[in-house]
Amino acid sequence: MEGTTSSSEPGSVVVGVDGSEPARQAALWAAAEAARRECPLHIVHGSDTDGRVLYLSAKSIEHVRQAGREVLDATATAVTERFPGLPVNTEFSRSAPVPSLHRSAGLHGTIVVGNRGAGGFSSLMLGSVGLKVAAGAKTPVIIVRGIDNGAEKGVVLAAVRDEHDLESARHAAREAELRKGSLRLLHVWNILQSVGMVATMLDDVDQIAGEQAQHLNTVGDRIREEFPDTTVHVDAEKSVSVAGVLVEASRGADLLVMGGRRSPGYLGPTLGRVTHTLVHHANCPVQLIPRHSQEHGSES
Repeated sequence: MEGTTSSSEPGSVVVGVDGSEPARQAALWAAAEAARRECPLHIVHGSDTDGRVLYLSAKSIEHVRQAGREVLDATATAVTERFPGLPVNTEFSRSAPVPSLHRSAGLHGTIVVGNRGAGGFSSLMLGSVGLKVAAGAKTPVIIVRGIDNGAEKGVVLAAVRDEHDLESARHAAREAELRKGSLRLLHVWNILQSVGMVATMLDDVDQIAGEQAQHLNTVGDRIREEFPDTTVHVDAEKSVSVAGVLVEASRGADLLVMGGRRSPGYLGPTLGRVTHTLVHHANCPVQLIPRHSQEHGSES
């Protein structure tokens, strides 16, 4: 993800809905997030009627518009019933869902989407709209998944690779602060990536391990300094699968926050391999924080 927000201060909350049950759950989750941030919830339905006008009749277009407005009204009603004091506004957009959400979030909003849209084929897979929103966003994106597994844990998990993840760690600390919970900074060292498949000297491995720990401790020290009232735990693990460790760690968290690294693609931006795995298989909602394009813009 290219671009970045200017600070970790939480912005407005924008949620996309399409009439599916995952979108409804995402809207309720987003409402709780907006309540924590003490800001209104903005519910968006991107109908893409502008893109269909050449091949749909006027009657069909009106049907699409009516269905979209009904989705917005039903979602707003469900949110208001659950959060009666929360300011809620709705937006029916004639544009497609992805540009509608990006535009509504502006420079500092947070976009929330469900883990599967109306056209999804598996409850484990993130829909194409969600993937495009996450890959192209310049503001934080939260994919809501893994929320049917019981009570909150009171823990926010942040994936940290090096000092370039300081900004995403700040966002995670802010989320932990809003929840009055703790923050776990987790660095996963892929030893095969670091030393290769060829046998190496033990001293080399120890040196690399020390360098990895230093990166993590540097981020941890800064977060403790900036968020003195938040309990911060710093952990490092070695594994041949970074994504596997993070998926397992997400079982003990209410939210997983990570830098939204992006790989170059022939058809536009795509999520890196680890990020892609997490948004499909994490056991809790995943928040992707945009990165400067020059800071590890691709993910190996």
